[in-house]
Amino acid sequence: MKNTNIHEGIILIPDFNGFTEFVFNTKLYTGQYIVRELLSTLLEVNDQHFDISEIEGDAILFYKYDSKPSFQTVSKLLKKMRNAFNRKVEELSEILNTSIDLSLKFIVHYGKFSQYNIGNFKKLYGPTVVEAHQLLKNDFAEQPSYALFSHSFLDKSNDFENGSNGQLYLPEVGVIQYFEKIKQHI
Repeated sequence: MKNTNIHEGIILIPDFNGFTEFVFNTKLYTGQYIVRELLSTLLEVNDQHFDISEIEGDAILFYKYDSKPSFQTVSKLLKKMRNAFNRKVEELSEILNTSIDLSLKFIVHYGKFSQYNIGNFKKLYGPTVVEAHQLLKNDFAEQPSYALFSHSFLDKSNDFENGSNGQLYLPEVGVIQYFEKIKQHI
């Protein structure tokens, strides 16, 4: 059986660092409000650049079918998302008079995947999706706020520059780009 629904594209997963501790140390209603606000901020900044497959807890599974992904475009979007996230954390901390110890990491992966519908939900399927989720559980990152770009994404990208400020090359997986070492132009 041939599946014509298989495409190549980008999997992007923004995920909160510190989420488990946050859930256990924050009142239910307050935590729900904060998480909803932070996820909404990421969705607004995305501005329909990526499609949404699902939202689960503290992560969004974004995807985009793209045969020639741009490292610069994706990197710029991630910086905007991170800056908006941090501004929202500061705003909510001040409004709610509480400390919000959450940071943001991103996984950017590339490969083939398919999509199927269950009711109103669009689900992604394939090894690329599983690999992206496995990359979330890495122990490579030395700082909590970063973007991990997989080899498969970097190999497909037509404008990746190795050795830029704040990048750490990892032969096993790709490149980690730390936000703290990146100049903030936004």
